[in-house]
Amino acid sequence: MQSALPVALSAQLATEKRLETIANNIANARTVGFRAEEVKFEQLLSEAGSTPVAFASKGETFISTRTGELSQTGNTLDMAVNGDAWFGIQGANGTVYTRDGRMRVSEAGELQTLNGEAILDAGGAPMLVDPNGGPLNIARDGMITQGGQQLGAVGLFTIPANAKLSRAGTSGVVPDAAAVPLLDFAQAGVMQGYVEGSNVNPVLEMTRLITVQRAFESAAKLLQDSEGSLNDAVKSLGATS
Repeated sequence: MQSALPVALSAQLATEKRLETIANNIANARTVGFRAEEVKFEQLLSEAGSTPVAFASKGETFISTRTGELSQTGNTLDMAVNGDAWFGIQGANGTVYTRDGRMRVSEAGELQTLNGEAILDAGGAPMLVDPNGGPLNIARDGMITQGGQQLGAVGLFTIPANAKLSRAGTSGVVPDAAAVPLLDFAQAGVMQGYVEGSNVNPVLEMTRLITVQRAFESAAKLLQDSEGSLNDAVKSLGATS
């Protein structure tokens, strides 16, 4: 059996997956708090024949946790995390973690994301303020003060470095290991009046897109050439039989 066919097919499957992730990253290059998706490939070795053949795996996706650029907005209802931590919001199936700290205040005084999810304190409870009580002041440790009165602290959470993240919505993630409330604010904290942009580098992603497209085309040509040589061999054997 020709090894070029399965090898080229594995390469096409791998590059196709990479193209999908790059396209999604580029589409969200300006999405607040978005985390880019990357693909990790492994080499698979088949020893079924007399000569070992190396294949590219289809690839395992993972969410990059590198930080995005902070931009000052001056809006007191905007927050960003400075450091390695996440905000907690109430998702449909439990807590979701995000770096998108843009807020709104509901008529009932509940602090919510722009999509209407409740923003949680360190204990996992929704945050309440006075909707008519004036502007909010948010300290580095997340403590909210309104009219000189402390109302509670926005929760900051750390996710274990070895946790696998699943995407929840556009800018949210759910880890497969429990996140813990942040207690030491020396290395991380809240910055009021800032938002964090996507961690996608558009120029780098466009460069990767061109490279992956060329790799996909090369694999397609290898398939075509291999199939052509196989057909020629069949015709030659048929003519001499």
